[in-house]
Amino acid sequence: MNITADQAAQANATALEDIDVSRPELFGDDTWRPWFARLRKEAPVHYLADSVNGSFWSVTSHDLIKQVDSNNTVFSSEKKGIAIVDPVPVEGQIQGRNFISMDEPEHAKQRSAVTPVVAPRNLAELEPLIRERAVDILENLPVGETFNWVQEVSVELTARMLATLFDFPYEERRKLIHWSDITTNIPQVTGDDSIDMQGRYDELMECAGAFYQLWMSKLGQPASFDLISLLQNNPETANMNEDPELFLGNLLLLIVGGNDTTRNSISGGILALNQYPDEYQKLRDNPKLIPNMVSEMVRWQTPVIHMRRTALQDVELGGQQIKEGDKVVMWYLSGNRDENIFPDADRLIIDRPNARAHVSFGFGVHRCMGNRLAEMQLRVLWEEIMQRFHTVEVAGDIERLPNNFIRGIKEVPVRLHPL
Repeated sequence: MNITADQAAQANATALEDIDVSRPELFGDDTWRPWFARLRKEAPVHYLADSVNGSFWSVTSHDLIKQVDSNNTVFSSEKKGIAIVDPVPVEGQIQGRNFISMDEPEHAKQRSAVTPVVAPRNLAELEPLIRERAVDILENLPVGETFNWVQEVSVELTARMLATLFDFPYEERRKLIHWSDITTNIPQVTGDDSIDMQGRYDELMECAGAFYQLWMSKLGQPASFDLISLLQNNPETANMNEDPELFLGNLLLLIVGGNDTTRNSISGGILALNQYPDEYQKLRDNPKLIPNMVSEMVRWQTPVIHMRRTALQDVELGGQQIKEGDKVVMWYLSGNRDENIFPDADRLIIDRPNARAHVSFGFGVHRCMGNRLAEMQLRVLWEEIMQRFHTVEVAGDIERLPNNFIRGIKEVPVRLHPL
């Protein structure tokens, strides 16, 4: 979406101290760029005294985001969690704890239990399966008709891989996508005050129940290389099912992590190539650019908009004094559009030399453990797309989700043009 002069003027006319980049409508309307551009230029470490999400510091430049993300002894994930929303415990409800919301050494203990599933050897074994499923999806698309790319490709490929990684019943794979979606569906994130929070909680309990049954069914079975088996066979997580908070929290983390990065980068990549048709032609002329293009698509889309930390002590950052207990929000979406790092940052440039310098996967000990798997899925999918279609043409209006945590895309109408 092109930013209008009025939208840019509004961002520039607002008093600096009043700028609130956490407003969900900025992402639903795709009008966030001038607001972040101003913060990067005038206040890359910016304090907002009051908002729906309370007071918080926004860190918007690439280098300062890396400073925060790599300093996990000062900036804590565990103190108040990883999202801008402050956790509000509800009596009688399981809140969920997960390893991304832990500090060391507990974080490393929990994370190490599941990292083998994305080790190089296992990824090499997964690639033929990913390709087989990508081919099956693409071969059955309605050529010549307009359809929603998000549902038929982005969601479907992601659901198939999530079911495989969890050894979850394949025919029920779309439940995994649904549970991922409702995990981040809360008013402070989406701006929707009508959300039925009790209904949401009930559905998350359904998720916990389904995985508890799966967990119990696998006890005593020969060890396999799915996430549940890995958790069961690691001493640090073998009894995770006995801790409802940890059980639900880690499962939701793995579901959301496996869903949102890949799914929304698949959708965003289609939008980017249609927005910059010269880059699409560059791809046709040289399909060997696909691996680098995947990194550039992940940068351009930035599926996870922000991550939050809490300062454990008084600290100076970018010339600003942050106090112990302050909320510090790293806006990955802004860091990936930092003009000092990525020239012409708003453009998709599929042969961009430093595309892999993006911060979409985080930085430091909390860097996304599944980043290689996400990149492989995107690479394989685009290799197969280019063997079948001259153009995946955007053929209607795009619908984005108002969400300040996940940069979600709901509707991308497309029409396929074969080779």
